[in-house]
Amino acid sequence: MTASLLIRGGRVIDPAGGRDGPADVLIVDGRIAEVGAVRDGPAEVIDASGCVVCPGLIDMHVHLREPGNEEKETIATGTAAAVAGGFTTVCCMPNTNPPLDQESAIEFIYRQAARSAKCRVYPIGALTKGRAGKELAEIGTMIRAGAVAFSDDGCGVANSAVMFRALQYVSMFDKPVIQHCEDPELAAGGCMNAGVTATRLGLTGIPSIAEEVMLQRDLLLTAQTSARYHAAHVSTAGSVTLIREAKRRGVRVTAEVTPHHLLLTEACCAEFDTHAKVNPPLRTEADVDACRRAVADGTIDCLVTDHAPHASDEKSLEFQDAPFGIIGLETAVPLTLEVLVESGLLDWPRWVACWTANPARVLGLPRGTLSPGAEADVTVIDPAAEWTYDVEKSCSRSRNSPFHGRTLRGRAVATIVGGQVGFRLA
Repeated sequence: MTASLLIRGGRVIDPAGGRDGPADVLIVDGRIAEVGAVRDGPAEVIDASGCVVCPGLIDMHVHLREPGNEEKETIATGTAAAVAGGFTTVCCMPNTNPPLDQESAIEFIYRQAARSAKCRVYPIGALTKGRAGKELAEIGTMIRAGAVAFSDDGCGVANSAVMFRALQYVSMFDKPVIQHCEDPELAAGGCMNAGVTATRLGLTGIPSIAEEVMLQRDLLLTAQTSARYHAAHVSTAGSVTLIREAKRRGVRVTAEVTPHHLLLTEACCAEFDTHAKVNPPLRTEADVDACRRAVADGTIDCLVTDHAPHASDEKSLEFQDAPFGIIGLETAVPLTLEVLVESGLLDWPRWVACWTANPARVLGLPRGTLSPGAEADVTVIDPAAEWTYDVEKSCSRSRNSPFHGRTLRGRAVATIVGGQVGFRLA
């Protein structure tokens, strides 16, 4: 066997393996061969001095828009943005056109990924046919095709009986149900957080209770089953309290939060900036603080981007007519380091776990570790790198980010997928 890559001199952090300290990482034939003091050998060398070396980052919530909206993003462009941001694995949501609600659609994602993806892609199947919330999709055949979880993301399943049956059925396969918690009647017509800012702007708001009502219902339903339930993009203090209390009762619930819900508030919408229009909406300072503390105490398990690309002409519409969503794959590392690690809320190992071991555990993926024998997915991060984000240079096909021009600290400088360098900062 011939050594292919040696990552030398970094701080190796592998929460799944209980490792945190200086070490070299040797990759042989696409797998982790050795972690420790490695002798020089016939390998390409990446000097990781001053850098953190960790398992490849996993984003379990992205929108790649393929099939049906390739003008916004494709598997090729979305995964190019992923590796540039340090991600070696992404999980794509099913709200495509047509939706990923049957076996052939899941197979399509894997075929396209094999042809054009720069990193690993796992599809999440729709929970109901057409994401209409009325009839369960062909869950068993989609699992056979490789779906790793199920969600109608973009829409909450409003019918309680349908949701209860979904939880019961998916539990037989021990896959998670991922819910976009939003009561459609309470949220109807809303385009930002309900509150003083929305009132001043004359915009219809989406109240916090729209998220919390559906979440509370789902937690009660989940407690009656053996299902695994995952709350997507948590945004309110009330949701945090509900999840924390459910975990204490032993409900099998996990949760995620995005960088923008940890950093931004409804005030960003004050000038009708559609780049700040997301769903769930940006909330209040109190909500942001609650979400930060929930990551710190483990109530929220995972960090995700909810990367949601849109064409510029769509985001140029009036605020109430523009689509929800921002891109986030290339800015997630520095933004979450800023708000969680530099602030002292999390140490490095726990931050790494939120992007690696935790999402791997939630989805049952064979990823998120640097243990010898594991496939060599590795991210090298320079914590001290300062740079300015220029959205016009993004690898994504879209440009809808509220962070354009922001000075950031921390950056992935190398992303290795299966032993191959997928990205390396010049």
